[in-house]
Order: sequence, then C-alpha cells, then structure tokens
Amino acid sequence: MSAIIKGTRPIAMAQLDLLTEGMKLEEGHFYEQYGAECFVEAAPHWRRLEPFLQRCAELDKLDCIQNVIRQVTDDRSYISELFEMAEGMFERGQKQAALMLYECVAECEKYQHSERLALCQYRIFTLSLGQDQHANLRAAVHFEPFINRLDEERQLDAIKDLANTYSALRYWDKMFALADELGRKAELMEPYTKKRVEKEERVSAYPLFVYKAYSNLLKASASEWKGNYVQALEFTKQYESIVNIEDPNDEEQFYITMFIGWTKVNNILYKLMMGNEAVLPDYVEWIDKNEKETLTALVKIVEAANLHNMNVDAVLRKFEHRIDTLLSDWALSAGYNEQIKNDRHSRFLVELSVYHFRHERYTEGMQRLLTCLSSAIKINNHIDIIQCVAMFEKFRSFASKEALKMYAFLMEEVRSNYENQKDRSYTLV
Repeated sequence: MSAIIKGTRPIAMAQLDLLTEGMKLEEGHFYEQYGAECFVEAAPHWRRLEPFLQRCAELDKLDCIQNVIRQVTDDRSYISELFEMAEGMFERGQKQAALMLYECVAECEKYQHSERLALCQYRIFTLSLGQDQHANLRAAVHFEPFINRLDEERQLDAIKDLANTYSALRYWDKMFALADELGRKAELMEPYTKKRVEKEERVSAYPLFVYKAYSNLLKASASEWKGNYVQALEFTKQYESIVNIEDPNDEEQFYITMFIGWTKVNNILYKLMMGNEAVLPDYVEWIDKNEKETLTALVKIVEAANLHNMNVDAVLRKFEHRIDTLLSDWALSAGYNEQIKNDRHSRFLVELSVYHFRHERYTEGMQRLLTCLSSAIKINNHIDIIQCVAMFEKFRSFASKEALKMYAFLMEEVRSNYENQKDRSYTLV
C-alpha cells in the first residue's frame, strides 16, 4: 500500500478490485480513472492491459474498453494479443467486447491481405447482425469480399452464414448464387478431405456432406420463394441423395435425420404451393409434431391459400392459441436465425391481412395489417412497409377511427426514421 500511494509501484487490477470492495463501492467503480491514468496518459503494458480489458468485458464496461483501445491502436505491437483476446471473449459469449477488439484489429490491418483480417471481418459481420435490415445488408456487402481470404474450411461456414442473411433479406437470387458457391467449394474440398473427420479435428462447424446437402436445400428454398416449385422439388431430390451415407456415426446420423425430415415436409409443402390442397392435412399433421416450425409453416399455408383461393379457416382455428402466443411473445433480436424469424413474423402478418381482406373480414385484416406495419418499421423492412401502406390505402374506407389514428401515428414514425437516415447519410465518420 505504501509503495502504491508513493507511486513507486503501479496498482494491479486484483488490488484495485480489493480496494473497491473494501470501500463498499460497486465493482469497476474506478475503472474509467484507472484506464485513463494507466493506458491513455501513460504507455500501456500488456501485462496490465490484458486483465483490465478482461475485467471490463466481465462487468460490461464497454466505454472503458473503447477509450483504452483507441490509445492501443497507435501501438501495433499488441495487435496479435488483442486478436487472441477477442477470440477468447467470442468463445465466452462476451460478444460486444469482442466486437470492439475485432474492429480495432481490423482497422490496424485494413491494408493487409491477411487471413487474420478476414477472420476479424467475419466475426464483425456475425456480431453486427441485428434488427435493422438495411444495416444487415450493409454488413453483408462489406464482408463478402473477405470470404476468399479465409481458410477453406471457414469459407464454408462464412458462405452459409452470408446466404442465410440474404435469405432473411429476401434477396433470393443472391442467396441462390451463394448456395451454388457453397456446393462448389464443398465438392472441390471433397477429394482432399478424409472420408470422416472427427468434430474435434475440424475447423468447420459441420461434416463436409452437410454443406453439399445444405447448398441444395438453400437452392430449393430460393426456388420456392421465387415460385419455381418444380425446380425446388428437383433440388430436394438432390439433397435427399447426398445424405444417403453408409454406416454413419452418431454426428452424421443426426444431420441425416434432419435432412430426411426436411425432405419429407418440403415435398408436401411444394405440392401445396402448387395448389394441391389434398396434402394440407399431412402438412398440418407435421406442424402438430414440430411446434417450433409453426410460424414458417403458417406463412406458407396462408400464402398458398391466397395464391389458390383456398379456405384455411379450420387450420387457423386449430392453431389459434399458437398464433396468439407467437404474436404476443415476438420480440426483436439479433443474429441471422432471429433475422429469419423476424422476417417470417412480418411475412405472416402480410399474408394473413390479405387473407382476411379477401374474405371481407376487414376489422381483422386492419388489425393484422397495422401490427405488420409496426413490426416492419422496427426492423426497417422497406418492402413490407410499402406493401402495408399500399394495402391500407386500398382498404382505407373500411378502417375504423382507431385504425386511422394508429396508421397516422405509424406513418409519422416512418417519416421520422427517413429523416434520421437522410441526416446520417451526410455525416462524416
């Protein structure tokens, strides 16, 4: 204590935490001051910097991390250590702190043609995905040029993640092209890869055959959303054939079972989308057994009903409780899987609105339409915003005073968001 007070010995993080506890202050109370004195006003030393950054990450003191790494960026001798630390934070789920370090490393190496820079950009891409569809599109476009700088195995996961992101954005042609690239790269790697690689020995998340099969599943999905159901059935046959593997181990069998399940239900779905109402009971039975797929399945059922003038009131009544739960529990969240969920939620409400209007149930249609417009605004989905506005104007004469008032409020939010985006486009960063 005497040496610390006299300034002849720097205070360590563990000592600072003990002193803070002894003073009955909240954890990290002095971190901002400590960071300024030790790393901004003085030359930083990694032995002291590493525990400081880690403790800030644990306590979610992101401002302290940001202030310090701005200073560290000037000293590039710590870039390797910062990258390794970011990887550790990423593995531990400290994602916002990891994102800051990845951005710091990427900025320092932006003129390098390195695999480390590419991996940083990959991590930044996955960690940046959130509610805003336009922000997600920018993240995808920014990351794509770095894919080929990754090692071959990581390229498979990167292309898969990028294709999933474009799926949530409804960029079907882009999704199809990436899916085709995924299958091509998996096939190129096949002759140079052992027939079976244990999970612990792989860099990629899945066995190689999974990427080949998933490539065809994505192409089938893109074909289906574009209305080419015959082509979707052809791609479904291809991934069914790919997963026909002899003597699979437990991990391989898990994915084989998954793809076989998708094959069965998608064959039913594509026939339904082609207007074959006779397969609807089989599809409903599948939803009964797969509750997690309820939202996606209902989107397709209502879409098929609107395309082929089907009456699916009995199905909607059957799943009424699930529908109410889905709509009441829905919350915006990040990541491309949640992106897809958010998009399907919006899509379901659009299709449901169309279905109610077509059956002259205008009150229900308006209710679903305004809910859809609200969610589309939150995720900045311009396609659904435009569709909702066009539909509301078409059926405006059937809107109640309350609906008109809510619509005016939502349109003011759209205007405000547009003005904010316009202002940001002229901001220097």
